[in-house]
Amino acid sequence: MKNHYGCPVQGTINVVNGKWKVIAIWHLGFGPKRFAQLRKLLPGISEKVLTSQLRQLETDGIVHREVMYTSPPQVTYSLTGAGEELIEPMSVLCSWGTRHLGIASNLPRNPKTQNALRRSAQTQKAMRDGSQTGNGSAL
Repeated sequence: MKNHYGCPVQGTINVVNGKWKVIAIWHLGFGPKRFAQLRKLLPGISEKVLTSQLRQLETDGIVHREVMYTSPPQVTYSLTGAGEELIEPMSVLCSWGTRHLGIASNLPRNPKTQNALRRSAQTQKAMRDGSQTGNGSAL
């Protein structure tokens, strides 16, 4: 694992850092996927890179890999509990990117994250209201 310099945020960024990891995690947030399904959801990714990134996510405890020993073998990927916990902050980051960077999301919204988005909007409103009245607090 890369150096996190004693910062949990940096450690988290290190885990999800990779061209395809965030999008793979997002798609797995909708439910388990077989390898071929994930490859189709990530156009332009090679099998080698997808395999490598999924193995890294498995090593970091984000993804669970289940092999069914049939002919041919069937491999299914799903999120672990730790992986599921990433969906909510990723949804908040998605909204932030849309608001502040003007990037429209081209991925489906995960229905599990609606509460997180509402809380984020309420927090932003409270911060705006506090800053307008001079009662805002610093982070």
